[in-house]
Amino acid sequence: MAHNHLGIKETEIDYDHTKGKQFRVSLAMIGTLAGGILLLNSRIAPVFYGSGSEIAQLCAMIGAILLSAPVVWHALRCMLHGHMHMDELVALAIIAAFAKGDYATAGIVAFIMMLGELMETRTALGARASIESLIRLTPTVANIVKEDGSETEVQVSGLKPGDVIRVRPGDNIAADGEIKVGISTVNEATITGESLPADKVPGMQVFAGTTNLTGALDITVTKAGRDTTLGKVQSLIMAAEKTQSPIMRIIDTHVKWYVPTILMISAIIWYFTNDINRSISALVISCPCALILATPTAMVAALSAAARLGILIKNVSILEIAGKMTAIVFDKTGTLTTGQLFVTKLEPAKGVEPAELLRAAASAEQMSKHPAARALLEIAKEANVKLPVSSDFMETPGKGVTATIESSKIMVGRDSFLKENNIEVGNVVDPSLHEEQGFSTLYVSRDSVCIGWIGLQDKSRPQAQHAVSELFEAGVKRVTMLTGDRSEVANRISAELGCTDFKAHCLPQDKLAVVEKIKQDGHVVAVVGDGINDAPALAAGDLGIAMGAAGSDVAINSASIALMSDDLRRLPFLLHLSRKTRDIININLLFGIVFIAVGVGASAAGWLPIILAAVLHLAGSVIVIFNSARLVRFGEHLEPHTSPV
Repeated sequence: MAHNHLGIKETEIDYDHTKGKQFRVSLAMIGTLAGGILLLNSRIAPVFYGSGSEIAQLCAMIGAILLSAPVVWHALRCMLHGHMHMDELVALAIIAAFAKGDYATAGIVAFIMMLGELMETRTALGARASIESLIRLTPTVANIVKEDGSETEVQVSGLKPGDVIRVRPGDNIAADGEIKVGISTVNEATITGESLPADKVPGMQVFAGTTNLTGALDITVTKAGRDTTLGKVQSLIMAAEKTQSPIMRIIDTHVKWYVPTILMISAIIWYFTNDINRSISALVISCPCALILATPTAMVAALSAAARLGILIKNVSILEIAGKMTAIVFDKTGTLTTGQLFVTKLEPAKGVEPAELLRAAASAEQMSKHPAARALLEIAKEANVKLPVSSDFMETPGKGVTATIESSKIMVGRDSFLKENNIEVGNVVDPSLHEEQGFSTLYVSRDSVCIGWIGLQDKSRPQAQHAVSELFEAGVKRVTMLTGDRSEVANRISAELGCTDFKAHCLPQDKLAVVEKIKQDGHVVAVVGDGINDAPALAAGDLGIAMGAAGSDVAINSASIALMSDDLRRLPFLLHLSRKTRDIININLLFGIVFIAVGVGASAAGWLPIILAAVLHLAGSVIVIFNSARLVRFGEHLEPHTSPV
């Protein structure tokens, strides 16, 4: 069975580019074209053969059968499976026209309906086209670098973690990995939504489907095929498109009452006017294409706009909730702040050298991925401090780490973490006695004796203050910041960004309790975090948003929305997109209802010929499609004016 470049079977991808659907669409187009030509011949034939020509009648009948068969067959199949669909009304209208012997009218109505169906199938609104292009971003082949430095070309589907691949300038990267050799600039817009390219050096992460722009890179593969970030992005978008929003479910619930009601109205029109043509017009104009297209077209366009900016929405119903949020809970480190801590102070205990304190702390933190650990390792590297190998490493989320270094048990973490392990911290200077009130503190103990503390600082994100301000302007009533840091640090960041309140010294379970309390106060709560320590809180909120989710399986899986970049401006955009989508859907639905009501009234009055009813029906569907298409370009103001190289 064939696989695409991401290693996903073609039969698993429900998109127009699959061969089966392409064949069906092509067949429908040929049938529609042939039927249309025969109908045209039926109109031209009387000029050459006189009125009442059998050739004209034969062309009209064959053309009408070619065009009507797919519509009637689809309606019958839906009825046999117990599904009510929009085609039943048109099928009845076509059968009625056949019964009258009016083949030309039956054919023209079917032609216009088929034309509309093909337009809906082929029209991507600029949305499906951009989403489907994800599958073509990864190359079909990759160059594996062997131990002797030679290269071998292999299929991408054959790549596995640990392989080293060479990517030259201008090539798309074939798998997620870590740069082993080389310096380059990579366009990551397909993953993060950021148009400006990112500079890459050895040790940094790269993603499948992104474009290497300037230098040659040797990349150690970490994930391949469907396990890559791009594979997950595509899978999430595909899954989101298949879900239903509450509005769509309401329409599906009531559609089974719609067809009998319209049939009854059509019968009443026939009874009182004794004109079957008026009833047929009512059936044609009341086919609810505009109503059925109202929600899904808007949702697909909104998903496309969000995906362009690196916002992955797992379920379209989540998009509706986003517009209703009244409170947002932020994790501090890595969300409102850069998460890139740097060491600002070393305060060793009496008799302990600063280098000794740093060596113990950095050695214990070697196996941790926490921002504080990275800061300690960076300063140790700058100070040329040699770090011994650690063993028995254990990390307690939100508290600290424990490791064995040269037969000594080292603990690094909050003061409460040391106290829980019966280690006194009174032998070192209290951080609150210093003038610097804006740093976080890590206490360090060796063999149950506190040997000092280390002060670290973090910076708020450049867009954070503006984003929080925009959220308030958009109607958010409460912005809460949660952190495991000291109150002084939390107060500084909270005041700087304009948050309504904050809570310091938070463990994961404390964050969960805060979210539950805000929900009890009547708010619709969105929780924004990095998706790792914040997983319980993300799950507890009405909306869970994982920041900087590119490459993070935990972040993508733990939240209902994943922001692939760290740009906080995506949050106000998400709220505005949700509300704009809801407005577009409401406009579409109102238009569809008014359109059908006026059309049925005009049919009953005899003002709407059958063919004109079919043309107007098509026009109504097109209006809804193009109204929804406005969402595709929503949020373009967030794109930098500078185009990628």
